[in-house]
Amino acid sequence: MTIYLYNTLSRKKEIFETVEPDKVRMYVCGPTVYDASHIGHARSVVVFDVLVRYLRARGFDVIYVRNFTDVDDKIIAKANQTGMSCKDIAEKYIQEFYVDMDALKVDRATYEPRATEYIDDIIRIVRMLIDKGHAYCMDGDVYFAVESFSGYGKLSGRKLDDMEAGARVDVDIRKRNPFDFALWKASKPGEPEWNSPWGNGRPGWHIECSAMSSALLGETIDIHGGGMDLTFPHHENEVAQSEAAFGKTFVKYWVHNGFVNINQEKMSKSLGNFLLIKDVLKSYHPEVIRLFLLSSHYRSPIDFNDKIMDESTTALDKVYALLARLDERFDTAPVPSRSGELWEHFCEAMDDDLNTAKGIGLVFESVRNLNRLLDESEEAVSSDLQQIFQTAWSDLQKISRIIGVFGETPEQYAAERKMLGLQKTAVDPAWIEKMIADRAAARKAKEWQKADEIRKQLEAVNVVIEDRPEGTLWRMV
Repeated sequence: MTIYLYNTLSRKKEIFETVEPDKVRMYVCGPTVYDASHIGHARSVVVFDVLVRYLRARGFDVIYVRNFTDVDDKIIAKANQTGMSCKDIAEKYIQEFYVDMDALKVDRATYEPRATEYIDDIIRIVRMLIDKGHAYCMDGDVYFAVESFSGYGKLSGRKLDDMEAGARVDVDIRKRNPFDFALWKASKPGEPEWNSPWGNGRPGWHIECSAMSSALLGETIDIHGGGMDLTFPHHENEVAQSEAAFGKTFVKYWVHNGFVNINQEKMSKSLGNFLLIKDVLKSYHPEVIRLFLLSSHYRSPIDFNDKIMDESTTALDKVYALLARLDERFDTAPVPSRSGELWEHFCEAMDDDLNTAKGIGLVFESVRNLNRLLDESEEAVSSDLQQIFQTAWSDLQKISRIIGVFGETPEQYAAERKMLGLQKTAVDPAWIEKMIADRAAARKAKEWQKADEIRKQLEAVNVVIEDRPEGTLWRMV
């Protein structure tokens, strides 16, 4: 099967062919660590986590780099605001990032460099750009001359003549062109600084990624990813400085994910709808958040709201309910000699520009079909039917390893969901157990009205009960 990826550079889907056969070199822009991560960060990290998992499942050797920007204007501002050092600010939020992403079951990248570890590489590339006439020094600052690179604007589709200064670029009258961008910034009092041929200072934001990428992956890489908001100016500037310095194609496939909106509004601190991952995790199971982030195509905008999150919770509950039924019916789920139709169709969806939305839809369709077969089959199923169940079960496990969802045991998931529900509603589990015992006694005494009233009391506090031969189970919704 052939994999297709949408390339922002060409604005179309392209057949995925790597520079080196069966090997993928992939770089994704990580966070600037001056604050806690928000749900927008989560989407980008989860999307590219899934891309890496899928490429590896398809047999590629993937070297994945996701960086930390640990020196930046925002970090310096936060340090001045709090009285902490820039290093301590960065370390604090790097560790918070790991806590959040570990909770969301994101795998660590192959390399997770910090910009401050690559100062020598940054200085080397800046020197190359100056020597080649692509950069100039002004009072200790070094700027990239955008007019020296004929391809400037090819990634974003913007033309220099059509752009206006002040739109996402720093206006500085010393620049030869308003869109020239800083490669090196002269030091100011109280800021982090390093020695350079142009005086003490620190790197600009854009050059950091070019340096880390080339040092760890080489001068031409297969995939560069990040949020759509990074296309201009960050990624545009990366293209210009990298190709001007090395004289070769920087990236074969540019992959960008769409935005996360909150209740149909752009997420923004000024609007008061800025959702931190750690806060969302207080209300929703981590796998529910992953499912929400992957249930739309990665290039499309998605809208976070209570309704969609509740729907994602219900959908995930149904998958785990099926897994629980399969656990009860069969002792084990052996891996069949070949994959089933579910896995094959899932791969077809993923091969089409990482279409997780379609792939997850196939999972839900399979869950419905398997539940129907379980309802219709007797306790002792035929060997052919048992093979159908076991093959589908195995396919679900393989898909789980790709999307990072429904990978727990049903018992573990139920326990975690129950605890989340209790936190949200502050319901005492001992009270719930007592109510269930009272209802069981009422049913035994054939006091059906009382039993129904108890059920309604439980439903009023979002407790759903399910009567089974082995007893009554309950969960929060």
